[in-house]
Amino acid sequence: MAISESAGGPAIHSLDHFCLTVPDLDEARTFFTEFGLDVRAANGTLELYTFGHPHRWAVLRPGGRKKLEYITFGVFKGDLDRFREKFAALGVETIDTPANGEPGGIWFRNPDGLPMQVIEAEKCSPDTKAEFLTRSVGPGECAAIPRSKAPRVRPRRLSHFLLFTSDVMRDIAFYERTLGLKLSDRSADAVAFLHGVHGSDHHLLALGGSTGPGMHHSSWDVGSIQEVGVGGAHMASLGYDKGWGVGQHVLGANYFQYVPDPWGSYAEYSCDIDFVPAGFDWPAADHPPEDSMFLWGPPPPENFIANTELQDA
Repeated sequence: MAISESAGGPAIHSLDHFCLTVPDLDEARTFFTEFGLDVRAANGTLELYTFGHPHRWAVLRPGGRKKLEYITFGVFKGDLDRFREKFAALGVETIDTPANGEPGGIWFRNPDGLPMQVIEAEKCSPDTKAEFLTRSVGPGECAAIPRSKAPRVRPRRLSHFLLFTSDVMRDIAFYERTLGLKLSDRSADAVAFLHGVHGSDHHLLALGGSTGPGMHHSSWDVGSIQEVGVGGAHMASLGYDKGWGVGQHVLGANYFQYVPDPWGSYAEYSCDIDFVPAGFDWPAADHPPEDSMFLWGPPPPENFIANTELQDA
């Protein structure tokens, strides 16, 4: 069902980038380079790009331990004043630019105190469902690729981010009111998936229940199940082998492989996720936990949903 406009005023169009402090930038460079990203040094930080795409998806800063510093969302040109008015009407307090933040836009905190920013930016969330590729050959043809000649996987873009929260239900309402996101699906009060009303994947922001904020995973779009598998196999060969996959999720329906990073969170290869067109009224539902995590694949590791940022604090 199509809807003409978003209720509640202006809405963000993209998850623009996230900022993460990590203990060792050289270790981070190695991990994300092998994962398939274009890692660039910039003023004592690392910036994450995808090959063939101009957008900067993340900033990594050196620090004593891994910590999610902030998340930045993109809005259309001319919408910042409308967001200021909206925040004032909702009683959302704006803050000065944090020490590790970048100036500009509007800074505020989410209910757990995590700094967040909205800025005017080009839309980097997709406008259509991502291309899904299959590889096959006809009878009498050989499709074998020697393992030694497996192609390197290059993610196309950041798909979504899973943020830990101390109250999933509270935060669904918060992001719907403040940023204009809409609920796609949830499973009780354990996890929720939010999409953008201007066209986005099934979720650009996911919320996972914990006792405080933190990063669970960043998810990166690739073009095929083969790329999901090849990427995961390459990372496992380098010792990043305590993840989860290959499998297919229920909510969002994407194929996945979660690769453990060196700091207790994950980078996900993802492909063929559901897409919510601009103005489409997605039929959100509450799904039983036992029937909603994955359709097929191995069971997740026991510590898969651990918030290591709180453990290490």
